[in-house]
Amino acid sequence: MIETFGLTKRFGSLTAVDDLTTRIDGEIFGLLGPNGSGKTTTVKMLTTLLTPTAGDAHICGYSVREHPRDVREHISYVPQDMAVDPKLTGRENVVFFGKLYGIPRPRDAAEEALARMGLLERADDLVRTYSGGMRRRLELAQALVHDPSVLFLDEPTIGLDVAGRRKIWEHIIGLKERGMTVFVTTHYMDEADHACDRVGIIDRGKVIVTETPGMLKASVCRDIVLIRSDDRFKGTFPEGVTFLGRTGNELRFEVEDGDEAVLVLSRLFAENGMDIRSVSVRKPTLDDVFLSLVGEQDEQTAFDLTRFRTMLRRR
Repeated sequence: MIETFGLTKRFGSLTAVDDLTTRIDGEIFGLLGPNGSGKTTTVKMLTTLLTPTAGDAHICGYSVREHPRDVREHISYVPQDMAVDPKLTGRENVVFFGKLYGIPRPRDAAEEALARMGLLERADDLVRTYSGGMRRRLELAQALVHDPSVLFLDEPTIGLDVAGRRKIWEHIIGLKERGMTVFVTTHYMDEADHACDRVGIIDRGKVIVTETPGMLKASVCRDIVLIRSDDRFKGTFPEGVTFLGRTGNELRFEVEDGDEAVLVLSRLFAENGMDIRSVSVRKPTLDDVFLSLVGEQDEQTAFDLTRFRTMLRRR
């Protein structure tokens, strides 16, 4: 359903997306990456909101360059920011989108989309009375009103609590099971690990790897050793031990044999006069894969707290 051929986007001297070539069909595909890595730019090119600088992409056989109108008829896009009108009812929001898509019987289509998202009981309530999770489900209902073949979701669960996130993913998985291709970006690695058939990790505009979460965890990472210590280690780590990074007082290591490495590292830290608060070993997660490939990220732009709070209030 989605094919890209050297898809590239430049903004002056900045290459936001660099030579992306991939094929996605009948699956949930997750694009993962740090802030500013090119995720949203990729989505905007695939949804015809941005014109590629080079390369092309085909959605359901139509070129985003040459046939953008045909592409739009086969897709839906749910952006990060709120895409519903809080002054209208849920039903009015979905019917409005149905009319925009030129559906012959928009009210019937809206009824079906609302039912699919479990919103019929609240369909005639104003959206401003909806919870964040309900608003996100309403956005999905809007996106599904014309029965698209491909659905693009940009951070679909941002700002939601655990229960809301789980509910949204249940619906997304259900869409895939009915044959829809879903392209999603997310910062939540546990979600991608659980729900995505394949993931691509993008950094500085370049997709580093594309594979199933299981294969990535098996091939990129070994056992993970976590050591908590308030002291700083100034020596060198032994062969076979890869230092993944430090968060607060927790140091993360990738090793071949976790049990053996715990003894080696504990002895090494003690010899360097370091006090160890705790040691643990676990199997790798998608977070570990991400950090192993991309590394710790330094935020270059200040976090816009006001904008984030405003978005959460709207949801």
